[in-house]
Amino acid sequence: MDCIFCSIIAGEIPSAKVYEDDDFIAILDIRPVHLGHTLLIPKKHFRNIYDTDKEIGEKIYPVLVKLANAIKSALNCDGLNIVQNNEPAGGQEVFHSHIHLIPRYENDGIRFAIKHKQYESNEQMAEFAKKIADKLK
Repeated sequence: MDCIFCSIIAGEIPSAKVYEDDDFIAILDIRPVHLGHTLLIPKKHFRNIYDTDKEIGEKIYPVLVKLANAIKSALNCDGLNIVQNNEPAGGQEVFHSHIHLIPRYENDGIRFAIKHKQYESNEQMAEFAKKIADKLK
């Protein structure tokens, strides 16, 4: 497998490590939005959220909270974006599951250029909710 994150986890490529345990590694992003931009990466290779196993899914949030608090405290940032891009249409470029923790500052000029859409009616919104809820059964 030719995966840059697997190579970093194996110690074949150097990184600026922030955190490591049996299941995860956190490193600084080499192309940060702001200095301190951190990537939380499962050590086990998963393409993205769609094939992440239940065990890793259950373990990741406590590590994410720990990292978020450490970043806020260490960098004295005003906020934090937590982002995961999934599949090319979602902006994913490296196909090993990872989560970005991006420190944010008041008036830093960074804005997500999102054009919000509207449901045509409450009925249409209910239809979308039902489609999604039905797949949870």
